[in-house]
This record gives sequence, C-alpha cells and structure tokens, in this order.
Amino acid sequence: MYFKDWQKAKRCNISPTLLWEYDTNSADWDWNHMKITVVTRVIESGRKNDYYAMLQLYGGYYKVREIVKEIPKLSHKDMNWVCTLFNLKKEDLKCYTRMLSRKKLSLC
Repeated sequence: MYFKDWQKAKRCNISPTLLWEYDTNSADWDWNHMKITVVTRVIESGRKNDYYAMLQLYGGYYKVREIVKEIPKLSHKDMNWVCTLFNLKKEDLKCYTRMLSRKKLSLC
C-alpha cells in the first residue's frame, strides 16, 4: 500500500494552493462538507504531504477510499491511479460509471 506510514507521519496540512479559490481559514469553511473537492484536488495535484494530510483529516485509508468512490469526475490517468492506490475496480468509481453512461447517451 502506498502511504502506509501515514499514521506515523507528522501532522500535515493540505497545501493551500490546491484550494486556492477557497478561504480555508474562514470560520464558515467546513472540511467535511468539502471532502469530495479536497480529495479530488489532492488526487489531481497533491504531493506526498497532501496525501498524508488527506488521510489524517478524513480518518484513514478506508474512509478516504469511500470518498474516492463518490468523486463525480476524474481523468483516465487519475482513475487508474486511485484504482491502484485504493485497490478499486473502475466500475467502483462513480466517475467511471457516469462516463460510460454519457458515452451510451451520445451513441443514441
């Protein structure tokens, strides 16, 4: 498993550049409400410390794995990465099933 030492890593924070358009220091900011956005940004552009921060923030590998399944849109490259990282099949991903359904609709 990648990042298997996330629990032993020092406390990390999500890089503010990943969420540049949001004020994450605001009292109104809700990390839980924005979890799909945060996890998506880490997958798309995060560094090692961002992955550690994501795993620490959202309760570990299996909880993040469930969030990943709900992401509505990812590139093919990122889909392959999360399938490898979280031991998933593409069919487990909402973004993959949505992509397939859009292809079926465009064929009509």
